[in-house]
Amino acid sequence: MSIIKTTSKSKVPLGQKVAFGVGMLANQMFPAILGIFMVVLIQDLEFTGWMWSLIYFFPRIFDAITDPIMGYISDNTKSKWGRRRPYVLIGALIMGVSYIFMWQLFKENSLQYNFWYFFLWSIVFYFGLTLFSVPYVAMGYEMSDDFHERTSIMAVAQWIGQWAWVIAPLFWIIMYDPNWFPSAEIAARQLAIWVAIPCAICAMVPAIFLKSKSTLNENYEPINLKKIGDSLKKIFVNSFAEAFNIKEFRQLCAATFLIFNAFNTVAALTFFVIVYKLFNGDAAASGIWVSLFGCLGALGTTFIVIPIVTWMSKIMGKKKAFMWSQGISIIGYILLWFLFVPGKPWMYIIALPFFSFGIGSLFTIMMSMTADVIDIDELNSGLRREGIFGAIYWWMVKIGFAIAGALSGVIISIVGFNPDLTTTEQQTAVDGLHAFFCFFPMVGTLLAMYIMRNYNVTEERSNEIRAELDKRKVNSNFNANVVQSR
Repeated sequence: MSIIKTTSKSKVPLGQKVAFGVGMLANQMFPAILGIFMVVLIQDLEFTGWMWSLIYFFPRIFDAITDPIMGYISDNTKSKWGRRRPYVLIGALIMGVSYIFMWQLFKENSLQYNFWYFFLWSIVFYFGLTLFSVPYVAMGYEMSDDFHERTSIMAVAQWIGQWAWVIAPLFWIIMYDPNWFPSAEIAARQLAIWVAIPCAICAMVPAIFLKSKSTLNENYEPINLKKIGDSLKKIFVNSFAEAFNIKEFRQLCAATFLIFNAFNTVAALTFFVIVYKLFNGDAAASGIWVSLFGCLGALGTTFIVIPIVTWMSKIMGKKKAFMWSQGISIIGYILLWFLFVPGKPWMYIIALPFFSFGIGSLFTIMMSMTADVIDIDELNSGLRREGIFGAIYWWMVKIGFAIAGALSGVIISIVGFNPDLTTTEQQTAVDGLHAFFCFFPMVGTLLAMYIMRNYNVTEERSNEIRAELDKRKVNSNFNANVVQSR
């Protein structure tokens, strides 16, 4: 099998990969910490299941609607700082400020007041996340044209970003330890400041240090209020239709939606499953075991999953690396069913290396695959639309995240779980949570593997596409020089 070499940009300096990866730390730290803090809403501020569902669902639907618009704007922005950097910087600032205000909740206020206060500030936060994340992700897609270098870029970024999931679970210990804070409610208010400021700074790093050329003289679509109707049609009708017309992109979106949605549906239940299944509902007695579940899983992803998956991708290709990784994760989900034994919390550690392969490998491989698919779109349309494709891909992720949040609340209601009762008083409900925790993500993973079974963007095909695109650019430049000389 011959591999066609291209003349495109390929190798990216490590410093640039690290600068991109620091942004990924912020991109993952905010949702990681948010997932920890959200427990306070039910456990300490007495939010109901339907409030939990609404808080997860509506802000993210708003976010998912604004993402494609932001992708279109980012793709067509004329600026001496490039298409992406100004938005990354502004979005980082909005995220930081709104996250602090979002968690200034006081138990003495009414439940309705706290609910609407949090709900409205969360919309501001997710608006800032859209401004930051859509152009930020597009930056990564633009960094290289090389099939394997794209995986390397995403591996470095995910390696750095995974530290968010190592650090975040430690907040379980801090928030519920009376030696640190009198209550988790007070902890959330104060820790929000210490989380938001460093995360906002990390989010600014790509805007400051990633290279970007001026786009002032580019022939982009005009962005103005007068043409907003036409622009919205192009975004939500034309761009979506053209993107989903590419079979491989549909496969990536659907598989990511299933895996990420299923995982996050039960991830929100981790605290309750560990505390009530293993410690009879005594949060103080659970000690470090809730934190260890997340920390050890993230450490496994950082030091085991990402290096192995990156190596597998180079040896056997991205599709096979994906299939093997998800297959290993299924073993982990099965083990978690048998290894959650009351009084023996250490046993679940055995399952974590297997469990981590599912979500831990997902974005390293899928983001690299998305960059390959963007080349197919350029071959078809003649346009480079990293922003739009990134926005649509993450639109699927965020729709899944919104549904996951809503489903978490639904599961709590279905099994009849009540955080005010002990395990003994609601054994059936706790067993129901445990069953959902283990088997719901397994079903999502199996469906995703079925969808990806005939994905066919191989290294050979990718290089053939890249060679054709390079040929077009050479011919275009030649014709432009001829016209200019005349």
